[in-house]
Amino acid sequence: MGTLTDILSLAQQRARDLNLPYAGALTPAEAHQVWQAAPGARLIDVRTRAEWDWVGRIPGAAEIEWMSYPGNQPNAHFLTELKRQIDPEALTLFICRSGQRSSKAAAVATEAGYSNCYNVLEGFEGDKDALGHRNAIGGWRKAGLPWQQG
Repeated sequence: MGTLTDILSLAQQRARDLNLPYAGALTPAEAHQVWQAAPGARLIDVRTRAEWDWVGRIPGAAEIEWMSYPGNQPNAHFLTELKRQIDPEALTLFICRSGQRSSKAAAVATEAGYSNCYNVLEGFEGDKDALGHRNAIGGWRKAGLPWQQG
């Protein structure tokens, strides 16, 4: 891969190309490298408690639900929990199952004053394959990055 600066520059260019309302978009491998290399960087997993327990967790990631389980309702305390756990100056990486909820979380965090938000494209499980299964096309787990069964 490249240097931290190279990876962040590429992620920022992706955000501009895709007209995203936050700093950048990273592949899972890029996100892992940034998380390891950038002092104070935080990975925020915005999946549900059920997903963490049953699908798997990323060791060391902050866990803040974007949608609550059960019921799939927006977590009314998302920003409160984010502000309690994560410094607004930190380089913040958001991940969910496939990159959709984390994109929304990165946008909301940016609006709330977090200036260094990045979405992890593909998410933890990636997109569905032709059979409707995840973990075969893209994603954190498919990339062989650290995770553990819940």
